[in-house]
Amino acid sequence: MIDTNKEHWENVYATKNPDQVSWTQKKPQTSLDFIHSSGLGKGASIIDIGGGDSNLVDYLLEEGYENITVLDISAQALEKARKRLGEKADKITWIASDITAFEPQETYDIWHDRATFHFLTTPQQISQYIKIAGKSVTGFMILGTFSTNGPAKCSGLDIQQYDAESLPAKFEADFEKIKCLTENHITPFGTVQNFVFCSLKKT
Repeated sequence: MIDTNKEHWENVYATKNPDQVSWTQKKPQTSLDFIHSSGLGKGASIIDIGGGDSNLVDYLLEEGYENITVLDISAQALEKARKRLGEKADKITWIASDITAFEPQETYDIWHDRATFHFLTTPQQISQYIKIAGKSVTGFMILGTFSTNGPAKCSGLDIQQYDAESLPAKFEADFEKIKCLTENHITPFGTVQNFVFCSLKKT
């Protein structure tokens, strides 16, 4: 399962530019707002799960955050981000791994995931993700997935939809819900995707 997924994502990032994939955001404002609302300083350790070549890391660096890790299943995606950042890429820890096979060597104050968790569709994948997050997050989780009003597929793959109740419920053994919101993401092709975002705090 894992390898076919890796192959899929390597192919996507090898063959498409940011303006050709639906998840591209010029400025990930909601993610930044949630990170700011944690109240943690610039030394907070932040991991961006499935960060790919997202611009979140650019904005975090610009704001002076010093301890950023980007994880993605696609080495191609990470390479694109590194090229874009140039010398600044050296300040980031880059990890090419399937999230369900990730073995963190450290803990994180903030775990950010926009549009990775919803690609996990089997009970085994989901429970593995929850276990890894529970072990490695000391502070906050910020999760964004397609909502129950959002798409049922992305990039040709089935996804799992969530809402403001079902998403935090998955993590309730280790985290309590702070708040959830829904928002429309306008894709580079002008289509609308409804997301649910939740912030959770380690209990």
